[in-house]
Amino acid sequence: MKRALIWLHGGAWMERNAGERSSEILSAHGLDVFAASYRLSHEATWPAQLDDVRAAARKVRAERPGVPLLVAGTSAGAHLALHLGLRGVDAPGDIAAVIACAAPVDPLAADWPEGRDAGSPWARLLGHAPAPGDEATADVTPANHVGNGVPVLLLHGHEDATVPPTQTLDLSNALLASGHPVTTYLSAGGHDVDLAREDIRQVVASFLALLPV
Repeated sequence: MKRALIWLHGGAWMERNAGERSSEILSAHGLDVFAASYRLSHEATWPAQLDDVRAAARKVRAERPGVPLLVAGTSAGAHLALHLGLRGVDAPGDIAAVIACAAPVDPLAADWPEGRDAGSPWARLLGHAPAPGDEATADVTPANHVGNGVPVLLLHGHEDATVPPTQTLDLSNALLASGHPVTTYLSAGGHDVDLAREDIRQVVASFLALLPV
């Protein structure tokens, strides 16, 4: 029986990047892929997006009862995939694994000051500029929700000029410190992680092979 995977599109939480090709590539790994969407930042602010992907996961789970459910995404979708995996659909641990490509994960990172600009995608997502001590800023940061042990694959291009690769490295450290099985792969390339490229395809295949069936 195929494992099910929810694919979440990118687009800075501001637009819908369809991602049909990524869905097809992941399907080639023997996964039953379901593309899901969520409200954009001009439609609703955080945590509406998490509510939406949880609702999508419940729908897939109802269609495929008893099948392990994975979640993957790119950019903004990767951020939401991490939240779904780390926080769960209805309880922590009910997602089998996460694949996150070029994920933005920390609006307060010292090396990403533009993330705190009033007009940044983070500010649009929250409805205000991210700030230390702000409850919504803390909630939107995946590292504040680690600890349920879900396996995570983090992919990032080291030439990414949109989301600093250090976002992935810092989250990898936080996950490892909290006991998560983590595979982190920084490779050549920019923000668009090519899941069809042979080296990345092999990393994804190796990660999936380690998961319980």
